[in-house]
Amino acid sequence: MTLPGGRGELSAGVLDALVREPGRARLPEGPPLRQADPYGDDLQLALYLCYELHYGGFAGVDDGWEWEPELLRTRQALERLFLDALRSEATGGDDVDATLEELLVEPADGVGVSHYLRDHGEPWQMREYIAQRSLYQLKEADPHVWVIPRLRGRAKAAMAAVEYDEFGAGRGERVHAELFAGLMADLGLDSSYNGYLDAASARMLAVVNVMSLLGLHRKLRGGLVGHFATVEITSSPASDRLAQALRRMGAGEAAVFFYTEHVEADAVHEQIVRREVIGDLLRSEPALAADVAFGIEATVLVEDRFAEQLLAAWREGRSSLRVPLPP
Repeated sequence: MTLPGGRGELSAGVLDALVREPGRARLPEGPPLRQADPYGDDLQLALYLCYELHYGGFAGVDDGWEWEPELLRTRQALERLFLDALRSEATGGDDVDATLEELLVEPADGVGVSHYLRDHGEPWQMREYIAQRSLYQLKEADPHVWVIPRLRGRAKAAMAAVEYDEFGAGRGERVHAELFAGLMADLGLDSSYNGYLDAASARMLAVVNVMSLLGLHRKLRGGLVGHFATVEITSSPASDRLAQALRRMGAGEAAVFFYTEHVEADAVHEQIVRREVIGDLLRSEPALAADVAFGIEATVLVEDRFAEQLLAAWREGRSSLRVPLPP
C-alpha cells in the first residue's frame, strides 16, 4: 500500500522518515512526543505506521525500517503514552471470570452500532462502518498468531485450532479476511488492504493499534489472549444483527455471508478460547490473570469509544469518516 497523509507533527515526522534510508532521518522527539493526545489522530496514525511495518509494509519504504533502532525508540515512546492511557481507564483488577461474565450479558435495550444498523441504519451508514472496520478485518487474526509461540500445551493447541478456522481451514477463499473483502466488493467499496486508512477515524486506528500493541510484546501475551476472547465472545450476537441489517438493506449474498459465517463459528470459538486457551494459560501462569483482564477491558474500551463516535456522527446526519465516501 502507499503511505497515507499525515495528521500532525508526529505522524508527519514518521512519514518523512520512512521515505528516506533507515538511519538517515530525524524522528519526532521532545515535547511533541511527550505531550501528544494518546487517543488523538496524530499519535494513533504515527503508531499505526510503525506497526504496519510488521504487517504488509508500504510501497517505496525500505524493509529495514521494521527494526530500525531509532524508529523503535519512537514507537516505544508512543506506546508508553497509549498504554498508560489505557491502563488509567481499564482498572478492573484480576478477576478474569467476572470480566468475561460481563461480556456474556446482552442488555435488553442494546444501543451499540450493530443494534443501530439493524433497526435504523441506512445503506450509507453501513458502508461507512464497513470501510472503517476494514482496517481491522483485512488483517483479521494476523496479530493473534504472534501469541502462539508464547503459549504451551493445551492453550497453544486450542489457539492454533481457532486460528486455523480464521484462516479458512486450509481453503484460501474461506480466509476470513478474504470473505470480508468480498463483503466490501458487494457493497461497492474498495477492498484493497488499508484502502481506507486516510479516511478512518483516530478511534478506529486505536482499535487496531490495541491489537498490534498486545501482539508484538511477549510480556503482554495475557492481554492478547484477553483481546482475542473479547472478539470471539462479542462477535456472534453482533454478527447476527449485522446480517439482519444487510438483509434489510438488500445487500448481496457475499455481504451477508461474512456475518452469517461468524455467527456459528465464533460461538464455538468462544467456548474454546474461554475453557482451553484462557483456562490452561492461567493454570500454568496464574500471575497473568491481571493481564488477561486488562486485555478484555482495553478492547471493550476502544471499541466503545469507536462506537460512540460513529453513533454521534450518524445521529447528527453527518459522516463518521475523515474523508466521506463517494455516493
